[in-house]
Amino acid sequence: MPGTRDHARADAPPQDSPDPVSDVVRWAAFSCVLVPVTLLICGQSFGGAAGTAAGLVAVTCACRALLRQAERSAARALAEQTVPHRGRHGRTGAGAHRGGRHPGGAAPVD
Repeated sequence: MPGTRDHARADAPPQDSPDPVSDVVRWAAFSCVLVPVTLLICGQSFGGAAGTAAGLVAVTCACRALLRQAERSAARALAEQTVPHRGRHGRTGAGAHRGGRHPGGAAPVD
């Protein structure tokens, strides 16, 4: 169909959101407003709609915190994967500084 939303998006290049968590939170905040308004329009009491709104806000806040924590954990795991393992004792190099007391090797000193 030429007037559908899918047709218009097929021509446009896909744009990823820089912060998908913020997009989810925005939609959740929208639902925190939309659901109580809908309940009021359908005849629910103001107290019931306010209670529903409070519950949705609590769930939204908890989900946002969990999403942010998951983001931080994923970023930390990615950073740990990119850093090379430094060995058993955390030293770099091929052992150039081991020993410390014998600068000349195994030759006897006169």
